[in-house]
Amino acid sequence: MDLLHDVLTLLHLVGFAALFGGFFTQLKSKAPVVNAAMLHGALTQLVTGVLLVGLASGVKDDDFTVDNTKIAVKLVVVLVVTGLVFAYRKRPAISRETFFSIGGLTLLNAIIAVFWH
Repeated sequence: MDLLHDVLTLLHLVGFAALFGGFFTQLKSKAPVVNAAMLHGALTQLVTGVLLVGLASGVKDDDFTVDNTKIAVKLVVVLVVTGLVFAYRKRPAISRETFFSIGGLTLLNAIIAVFWH
């Protein structure tokens, strides 16, 4: 079970790197777009996050409990990010506000993951 958790965690981090890296590659562009890295990163984050929570919820461990409030907040944020990325993936350009919303919400989700105890 530990190996599965470690693999899912690695894939979750790879999804974050793809999503945030794809965002950063578009920063200087005058007409930013949702690139393939952002789309695949968002989908990877969503799927691996749900699998990680399911795995953690299914394991009986008195020393660890899943914080359902934190998970709900993170799920809402990643659903908004994934929705934005999916909705704007085929557009030739997106507004700077939408673009920075995707990047800001992605960063927010990482901040929640690290600092919410």
